Amino acid sequence: MENDVIDIDIEKMMLTANGPMNLAVRTTIPSGELIALFGESGSGKTTLLRILAGLVSPDKGSIKFRNTVWFDSGKQINIAPQQRNVSLMFQDFALFPNMTVEQNIQFAQPERDNTSVNELLDNFGLTEFRKRKPNGLSGGQKQRVALARALARKPQLLLLDEPLSALDAEMRHALQDEIAKAHSLSGVTTLMVSHDLNEVFRLASQVICIENGVITRNGKPEAVFSDNSISGKVQITGQIARIEKQDTIYVVTVTSGNNQIIKVIAFENDLENLKIGDRVMVFSKAFNPIISRLK
Repeated sequence: MENDVIDIDIEKMMLTANGPMNLAVRTTIPSGELIALFGESGSGKTTLLRILAGLVSPDKGSIKFRNTVWFDSGKQINIAPQQRNVSLMFQDFALFPNMTVEQNIQFAQPERDNTSVNELLDNFGLTEFRKRKPNGLSGGQKQRVALARALARKPQLLLLDEPLSALDAEMRHALQDEIAKAHSLSGVTTLMVSHDLNEVFRLASQVICIENGVITRNGKPEAVFSDNSISGKVQITGQIARIEKQDTIYVVTVTSGNNQIIKVIAFENDLENLKIGDRVMVFSKAFNPIISRLK
């Protein structure tokens, strides 16, 4: 639908570690997408999420969600957070310590719906922990509870502020699948702040790069980050983000630590010991790129 989008055109003066900075964001976000906000700390990503949630007011501009105006400085419109039907998931999960897993999820529901709670518990593998309190859960389990609680509200917009930043690499990889599943099940428009290029590439259909308060790049991750000028002497370490079959070959996408994406052609026998999430080295042999798994 033509109006099934979020239109953002705002400015907000911020005080950062490097001094004053004007956050000036103008973009349109299609409904149902999972969009990554990528950039250095202090560039304005988290502030943008808080503005969309209604927790921070812009200095000027407008925000329109579908046919509803959430904010318009000229018309003095500023819809309260509880009227925006937005779920914001913080880095520390912010679970209620005195409530069980089940109660944490129920608390977010506009109306009590035990069937929906049971579905969320089942979808996120939490059924056996439903009567536990957060202090009896692992970091990964807490993340799943926070994600289930965020979806329990059935939001129009889901905002994730570096949801996996406190977890180790192995747990991050496993829970990226949970976020992908949550998005697939709900279809909710999602904005996710991330500093992890592999995470962005695995999860996001589009990435918005923000530097010093302004959008510098915007588009599909492979278009934004790809470097097609691969030399014959390339030797790059990275992580497998995607494996796609195309006819009789496979295209393996590797994300490197310097914010680049490398695509390598491979055959089925090349992938016998490789899977998504593996750390690998891409190097050349007789000018042909080879992928080798790192121990």
